[in-house]
This record gives sequence, C-alpha cells and structure tokens, in this order.
Amino acid sequence: MSTMPEYWLRGPVNEVPPLLQPVAHALLQAREEVLLYMKDFPSTSLWAKPAGMASVAFHLQHLTGVLDRLFTYAKGLPLTDAQLSYLSVEGKETDETDLDTMLQSFIRTIDKSVSDLSGFDEKQITAIRYVGRKKLPSTVIGLLFHAAEHTMRHTGQLLVTVSWVKSI
Repeated sequence: MSTMPEYWLRGPVNEVPPLLQPVAHALLQAREEVLLYMKDFPSTSLWAKPAGMASVAFHLQHLTGVLDRLFTYAKGLPLTDAQLSYLSVEGKETDETDLDTMLQSFIRTIDKSVSDLSGFDEKQITAIRYVGRKKLPSTVIGLLFHAAEHTMRHTGQLLVTVSWVKSI
C-alpha cells in the first residue's frame, strides 16, 4: 500500500476550483488504487466472474466510460457516436480489451477529467444539466459529485474482485 496519505489529505490539486477539489481528490485516489491493485494481475483472469459478479474487465471499461459520459453531461453536451459505441460494448470482450489498453484508457480518462475540472465555473455548478435520452434533470455539481462517487464505488468493487480472483 502507499505510504502517502489519501489524496484528500495531500492538499489542493492545481487549477481545480476549491468547491470541486473533492471530485479531483476522489478521481486521483481511484487512479492510484486501481493501478496498485492491478499490478501483476493475470490477464487471463480479466473476464472471470467470481460468484457471478462483474468481471475486472467490466469494471475497468465501465470506470472509463461512465466517467467520460458524466463529464460530457456536466459540460451540457450530448454524447457522441463514439461514446454511444463505447457504451454498447461495455462488458463485452473485444480486440481492445487487453489489460494494458484498458488501464491506459482509464488513466487518460482520469487525467482528462481532473484537467477538465479547471474549466468549470463555481458560480455555475448549480446550473441544470440533462442526462441521457430521457433528459433527466441534474446539475453540474450533481453530475460531478456522482462521477466521483460512482468512480469510487466501482473502484471498491474492482478491488474486491481483483483480490478474490488473485486468491484462487
């Protein structure tokens, strides 16, 4: 385990507005934990579903995809064809589902999301944003908070699955 304190105790993340620091801290903590737990993970076990639960590969794909989608909605933008295509294959084994590719994609998405936080105006974080085809209402802060919370929830599930798979 890391000898560093958790990200929220390491001080502010440069260029991220103060009210959005918890989002940045959670995302950076997830990145650190995922990389730590995935070290030496056997690629042959990526799609294993212990006790019928979601596979490690699914969690890696979903962490990347949902974070990208939630930040898109927070910016007030619709999903692109590429995002919809990615969503349609989450949880499915494809040619691009090797461990290194999935980890690099996850890292890039975390880094981009943390960088994108600098573009949000704290005065606008209660602005309404719409989610999905049904255009369900949320707010900028609601989407960003959910992005952080959802990322940490799946990180926790991933870590348990990784530990379980490594133990068998």
